[in-house]
Amino acid sequence: MNGFKNIDGKVIVEDLINTIQKNTAYLSEVDGAIGDGDHGINMNKGFSLCAKAIEGKDLSFSDAAMILGKTLLLEIGGSMGPLYGCFFKEIAKKGKDKEIIDAVSFCDMIESGIAGIQSVGKARVGDKTLLDTLVPASVALRNSVNEGETFENALIQMTAAAEKGMSSTKDMIAKVGRASRLGERSRGTLDAGAVSSYLLIDSMARSIHNLLKKT
Repeated sequence: MNGFKNIDGKVIVEDLINTIQKNTAYLSEVDGAIGDGDHGINMNKGFSLCAKAIEGKDLSFSDAAMILGKTLLLEIGGSMGPLYGCFFKEIAKKGKDKEIIDAVSFCDMIESGIAGIQSVGKARVGDKTLLDTLVPASVALRNSVNEGETFENALIQMTAAAEKGMSSTKDMIAKVGRASRLGERSRGTLDAGAVSSYLLIDSMARSIHNLLKKT
């Protein structure tokens, strides 16, 4: 079985929470270069509240992802709450009826999550946002799936593309959000949303790798 049981996937969200908690200071440091410096604080708040909401409950991946999405929508200020909230809610909705989440299913879920972000934001690839990480990651994942790669290899390609996309934001000029007012001065720093989305993609890939080893 080249997939994992949805019912076993709560750990994916738990690992996402741990990842954000461990990187709170780093994300705020990155954000402080061209933003308010509160990205890590806001993300940590939302993810930590989700930790309390799912603690001790028997939840599937899609169940836990839905709680995460709703929590982020309600509890995180600024633009990241709606963006990440929609991302995880759409992932959850796409996967809720899946007993087994294989490479194709996960690819569909990530693409739905990105569509959710695009439904509430105006950014495009190249605007120095989280989409510069997520879209290349999704494309690499889909291409790997279409080429018949194993789920494990597809995840490796996804993570590599996410890292490359994140790194590419350093040379970009911000086109949307508060940083866009800096113009050329926004060049030379990573986008905080691109960094946090890379951390989330990497965390999901690692968690799924571990689940696949158990099947």
